[in-house]
Amino acid sequence: MKSRRFALLACLSAAALTFTACGSDSLGDSATPQGNDTADPIPAVSANPDLTAKLPESVRNANKIVVGTDATYAPNEFLDADGKTVIGVQVELFDAVGAKLGVEEVEWQPSGFDTIITGVQGKKFDAGMSSFTINERRLEQVHMVSYFDAGTQWATPAGNPNDVDPDNPCGKTVAVQTGTIQDEDDLPVRQEACGDNKINILQFEGQDQATAAVVSGRADAMLADSPIIAYAVKQSDGQLDALGDIYDAAPYGIVVPKDQTEFANAIAEALAELEADGTYEAILAKWGVEDGAIGEFEVDPSVS
Repeated sequence: MKSRRFALLACLSAAALTFTACGSDSLGDSATPQGNDTADPIPAVSANPDLTAKLPESVRNANKIVVGTDATYAPNEFLDADGKTVIGVQVELFDAVGAKLGVEEVEWQPSGFDTIITGVQGKKFDAGMSSFTINERRLEQVHMVSYFDAGTQWATPAGNPNDVDPDNPCGKTVAVQTGTIQDEDDLPVRQEACGDNKINILQFEGQDQATAAVVSGRADAMLADSPIIAYAVKQSDGQLDALGDIYDAAPYGIVVPKDQTEFANAIAEALAELEADGTYEAILAKWGVEDGAIGEFEVDPSVS
């Protein structure tokens, strides 16, 4: 009989499944945790025709918004137990935005994280929502509408058996998802400071794969956005620990093509209306991430 540790690893490694889409043998009573059902009910969302009029003609004609997302990033966006349906706090939030904008459907299309922005630029997707931290590099490529604040945190196997120090990870093996802020901005700075005692950086296409590397002992640690680390630790049944403080908090942004400023403004206005009627807070509270709530939704906010 497999131990709980190896049952979890097998589930984490399964193709197309995410960390939280695993069976109850390794994650507790629920096969796919879907938020806190005891939170306040989410208000019904009514469409605002003035915002509908601001949608791109192609979106109005299709009566839907096609959204690219990396569905490996629980609790933000991940696959349900069926391996097909994209769920999560940010999915529910943009579904509410779509309802406010008056479209009949928000179609979620799972895609590699580092292909979503180019997919939006090429009009494969109408928008991208995949925990994109807003930074100057991305703002040069697309519009970004702020909607949530998150920082970075580290995690290790329970008890930190290899004595990882986030401020000095030199010589350690560290897992990270390709294309993230942690991969492109954080680890390179730490790597340069290590000199000859390099970090062994394991890059993975999906966050679920990075998490599996830590659970299996292949990696000494991982770093990711703070809500993802908190959720992974919670669902690991004591096999993962968060390490150190959350740092470098910054806003997430919904990605929209550069030539669709009015669409970006409509999304920002929809978010403001959802915040005013309580929908925004109710969705965040359902998933236990209300600490990341923001009070102002901006198109292309200035970032340091």
